[in-house]
Amino acid sequence: MKKAVSRRRVLAAGAALYPATMATAAKPQRQPKGSLTDVPGIKVGQFTNEKGTTGCTVIVAAQGAVAGVDVRGGAPGTRETDLLKPEMTVQQVHAVVLSGGSAFGLASADGVMRYLEEQSIGYKVGANVVPIVPAAILFDLGRLGSSERPTAEFGYKAAKAATTDAVAQGNVGAGAGATIGKLLGPGRGMKGGLGSASLSLPGGLILGAIVAVNAVGDVVDPDTGAILAGARNSEGPGFADTSAVLRSGAMIKPPGAGENTTIGVIAANVDWSRAQAIKVAQMAHDGYARAIRPAHMPMDGDTIFALGTGGRSVDSGLLGQLGALAADVMAQAVVAAILHANGIEGFPSFSDL
Repeated sequence: MKKAVSRRRVLAAGAALYPATMATAAKPQRQPKGSLTDVPGIKVGQFTNEKGTTGCTVIVAAQGAVAGVDVRGGAPGTRETDLLKPEMTVQQVHAVVLSGGSAFGLASADGVMRYLEEQSIGYKVGANVVPIVPAAILFDLGRLGSSERPTAEFGYKAAKAATTDAVAQGNVGAGAGATIGKLLGPGRGMKGGLGSASLSLPGGLILGAIVAVNAVGDVVDPDTGAILAGARNSEGPGFADTSAVLRSGAMIKPPGAGENTTIGVIAANVDWSRAQAIKVAQMAHDGYARAIRPAHMPMDGDTIFALGTGGRSVDSGLLGQLGALAADVMAQAVVAAILHANGIEGFPSFSDL
């Protein structure tokens, strides 16, 4: 993998285009805890290319999981999301793929299907087994050559490596090439990455999240609103504070459509319906909005899948609790991605500041 470069190199800034503020880096009030793999029935595998510039993350539910999805960004790249509508016939999925590589990265799901078929995991159709593998991608092509893009082999290797061990975070898998804070233009952003967190409740209910943070906006502490990482001042230390720049009325020429995107998965050990899973995925997007400012922009493809691996039945009261907690856990996973990221050339990380 590509090694982190010097602080001097990663802190090189672009031209001064927008007004600066005195906002400076802050530590989060809470340290994210846990991992998506704390949820029973979930394994996670990852593959990162040799240069550490892109990769894919595979969430495997070998026994099947009732799934829903909610897409809020204006430029998504997805696969098999129509299958997750409540009225569709097949009720369970067997894996979800989060990948870099823009639309090219959707090919990684082919490799996941091949591996799961070899393991006889999938939807039974006569003598055939058809793994159901939805996927979503983010854009990290800016530093990639055509030979570096995720392929089916990426997905195969990630699925084969899936384990219940704690999820590796930072510059790995779908988060390898992720960057953030790009709304003010090149040279001002920072390194994003892959993050995970979980929450356990009395009675055995466990809720987990995993997310690849490649946002156009800044990442803030969801508890205090303090900026953790994002668009840097054009000169000197500190952050420009993208939200403040927007409020100033400055004319901003945004990055191209699809060149960003935050993609994630929420999972719980519950027996929910597909409609309930969709509702939790919708509420989990509040976690993006709490930790990423701004979120769900026209040039983002923000997507969240929700998986129920079985266990506790879900009534309307529990559904609301699950949705509220999903937003909190997802926000913590976003923070975890930033805390674990390592800087690359032109994009310093939280730990570099």
